[in-house]
Amino acid sequence: MTATNLILALHVVMVISFTLRILLRDDFSPPARLAWFVVLTFLPFVGSVAYFLFGEINNGENRLGVPLKTFGHHHQNARSVTGHPETIERVIDPLYQPTFSYAGSINGYYPVMGNAAALMADGLETRQRLVADIDAAKEHVHVLYYIWLDDNTGTDIAEALIRAAQRGVTCRAMADGLGSRALIKSALWRRMKEAGVQVAVALSLKRLVRTVLTSRIDLRNHRKITVIDGMITYCGSRNAADPEFLVKAKYAPWVDIMLRLEGPVAAQNQLLFSHDWARGTGEELDAILQSAKPADGGFPAQVTGHGPTERRASTPQLFTTAIACARNSLTLSTPYFVPDSTVLEALCSAAFRGVRVTLIFPKVNDSWIVAAASRSFYKRLIEAGCTIYEFKGGLLHAKTLTIDDMVSLIGSSNLDLRSFDLNYENNILMQDEALTKDIRERQSDYIARSEQVTLAEVAQWPYRKRIWYNVIATIGPIL
Repeated sequence: MTATNLILALHVVMVISFTLRILLRDDFSPPARLAWFVVLTFLPFVGSVAYFLFGEINNGENRLGVPLKTFGHHHQNARSVTGHPETIERVIDPLYQPTFSYAGSINGYYPVMGNAAALMADGLETRQRLVADIDAAKEHVHVLYYIWLDDNTGTDIAEALIRAAQRGVTCRAMADGLGSRALIKSALWRRMKEAGVQVAVALSLKRLVRTVLTSRIDLRNHRKITVIDGMITYCGSRNAADPEFLVKAKYAPWVDIMLRLEGPVAAQNQLLFSHDWARGTGEELDAILQSAKPADGGFPAQVTGHGPTERRASTPQLFTTAIACARNSLTLSTPYFVPDSTVLEALCSAAFRGVRVTLIFPKVNDSWIVAAASRSFYKRLIEAGCTIYEFKGGLLHAKTLTIDDMVSLIGSSNLDLRSFDLNYENNILMQDEALTKDIRERQSDYIARSEQVTLAEVAQWPYRKRIWYNVIATIGPIL
C-alpha cells in the first residue's frame, strides 16, 4: 500500500469512527453535529485531535471515582437557605413567575425575601468595599474567582484574607486552575497558606495528562463568588483583578459591574461555594449553612448555579424564559455573544412582538473568533427590530439583563456556548424596581459610550467580511 493510500485509508477510518461517535451523542444539537462533521471532513487529523480534547463534555469525576456532592445532598441540611417553590406565587409578579420558577428548577434555589443591594460605582469602590467587609468579618470569609491576579485588586483581597485569618476568622479561598494559574504558583498564594488561609484549586491542571485522558482542559470554573459571614455577598462580572487587566492590557479598561448584597441570598451563594469547595477538597461545609437575617423592606432574589455537572442547556433555557416574559423592554449586555438558536429566536421573537430589545456588545473583543461569530447575527437581529450598540470605551465585560424596569439578572454567564455548556457559572435573579433602575442607568451609560450598528452599515460590509463572519459562525457550535 502506498503512502497516499495509507493516508487516505486512515482519513476514512477516522472520519467514520468519529462520525459514528457524534451520531451516538444524544446531547448534541444538529448544528453542533454539522459543525463537527465539517471540521472532521476537511481537517480529519486536526479535527480528530480537537474532538478528542474538546468534543466531550465530561469533567472526569465519575471516571476518577471522585464523590460529587450534589445540591440535593446539601439541601437536606439547608432548607432555610434554598427557599421554597411556593414563595414564587406569593412574592413574584405573575408576569415573571415563569422565569423564577425555571431558575428554581435548575438546582433547587428559590426566591428568598429581605435582600438589599448596592451597585458599585467602579472597580475601585468594589475593591474598597470588599476589603472593608473582609476586615470586618467575624466568623468566615469565602472567595472563589476564575481569574485572580497579583495586581492591586488581587493583592489587596489576598492581604485582607491574610489579616482575617491571623485574627482567627476562617478563610477559604479557591481559584480556577487555568484562569489563576500564575497566582497559584506565586509567593502571594504561599503567603496566604502560611497565614492560615485555606486554599484550593478548582479544576486543577496539575495532572495534565490525566485531565486530557479523562476530561477536558477547557472545562473551567468561571464563577466569581465572595461571601462574608454568610450575610454579605458580591455578585457580578469582576474577577479579582484591576480594570487595567494586565494579562490583556491592550483591551483595557475592562468594564465590569458588581453588586454588594446583604440578606438571605448571601447564604445561597455560600451554598453554591460549598458545593465547589466539596468537589475540590472533599470537605463539607454543612455546619455553616444558615440563612441570614432578612433586611427590612428587602426584595426577593435567588441564586442560580450552572455547570457541566448540572442540567444541560439550563443557561440558554433560563435566558430564553426570561426573554419570553418581557412585555415592554429588555436590555442585555455581554462581552461574548454566540447564542444558540433558542436564545437567538427568543430575542427576535421579543422584538417582533413589540418589546424594545437593546443589545450592547464590545466593539473590540479580546476574542477575534467570538467577535466574528457575534457579527454574523447582527443583520437578523436588526431586521427583527433589535437595537445593537458596540461599546467603545474599553472591553465591556459586564453581563447584565434587565426586563421591564422590574427584573434583573446579573452574574458571570456570557451569552456563548462556553457559558452554556462548559463553564461553572453563578448568577443572581432579582425582582426590584429601584435596583433594576440603577442597573438600567448603568446600561444607559454603556450606551452613551457606544455607537449604534445600523442595518445600512451591516449591508455595506464587504463580501469578504460577511463570508468570514458566517464561516466562523458555522463552526460556532463547537467553539
